[in-house]
Amino acid sequence: MALHFDRSEYSERLQRLTDVMEAQKLDALLLFAQESMYWLTGYDTFGYCFFQCMVVKADGSISLLTRSADMRQARHTSTVENIVIWVDRVNADPTLDLKNLLSDLDLLGAKIGVEYDTHGMTGRAARLLDNQLSTFASLSDASNLVGELRLIKSPTEIAHIVRAAELADDALDAALELIAPGADEAKILAAMQGAVLKGGGDYPANEFIIGSGSDALLCRYKAGRRRLDAIDQLTLEWAGVSAHYHAAMMRTVLVGEASSRHRELYNACRETMLALEDVLKPGNTFGTVFDVHARIIDERGLTRHRLNTCGYSLGARFSPSWMEQQMFHAGNEQEILADMSLFVHMIIMDSDSGAAMSLGQTYLTTNDTPRSLSRHSLDLIVRE
Repeated sequence: MALHFDRSEYSERLQRLTDVMEAQKLDALLLFAQESMYWLTGYDTFGYCFFQCMVVKADGSISLLTRSADMRQARHTSTVENIVIWVDRVNADPTLDLKNLLSDLDLLGAKIGVEYDTHGMTGRAARLLDNQLSTFASLSDASNLVGELRLIKSPTEIAHIVRAAELADDALDAALELIAPGADEAKILAAMQGAVLKGGGDYPANEFIIGSGSDALLCRYKAGRRRLDAIDQLTLEWAGVSAHYHAAMMRTVLVGEASSRHRELYNACRETMLALEDVLKPGNTFGTVFDVHARIIDERGLTRHRLNTCGYSLGARFSPSWMEQQMFHAGNEQEILADMSLFVHMIIMDSDSGAAMSLGQTYLTTNDTPRSLSRHSLDLIVRE
């Protein structure tokens, strides 16, 4: 068994889940999000690129419908005992196999919640599922049910997140050894990912972001590498990862010199980050965090250059994104509670001047002031 947590912790998670299912009068829950399956049972695979479904009944029993390629994966990495295989074949409809499984589980006419909003559920799969089960059971969207339970991290989860943050710091250290005029982005990226893997970490749920020159204004990974100019800017967003738990960081590193515009943008980022540390605590909401961010940035006349979010919850995630469902954006009423792992980022991209600036790190919330998980300061980084 390749479990990262004691069986008692998986049992506690299952109890929390079935308690919510009882409150919502759900007879069963169909999980399609790989992180939900991983959190609940330890099941670890990238096989969710194909159809698979974990069925959780209100009585706490769990069944997994998957392909033959993942049968041994499930046996080796999870607590699941009832594993059912749907067979790859021409014109296969695995939702028919799922309906048969649900029938065997005595769920005809039941109230069933479904995780629709996940990368493990394609549009085609959703249509096939609804077609097969529309007259079999009463379906409802339960996309956020497990995600909300996962917001609060256990002590053992926090230990993985703290380790992930250490690996993220190691990655920045590795990058800073190389960043200088003429440095190759490819070598910088390799050093960062290598530091995480050498430290016993995992691949991230999405690619590290690296971009210099005009590419420093991008917020996504793109193919293509260049060498740094004598005066340049390099935007990096990356994460340390331990047992799939992420701790993200973000920096724009200046090469050669810092222009007055760069310093202006950096000051806005730093001021906002420090202000958010004062509201990143119980009694406030995710929406409050965004509102404070927007107010400070907007007061500096930078509205056009900021984003409409300033971070999100982090945890155990799978490709294609390390972001959890809850984000810092306007109107989000999710309360901030202790033991949440939250990535806060300030991203200002001034396309008029061509200047980029970003600053971001992961915090662990407490009953009061949040704990920064990075050993690095928020100081401006200039490499000559």
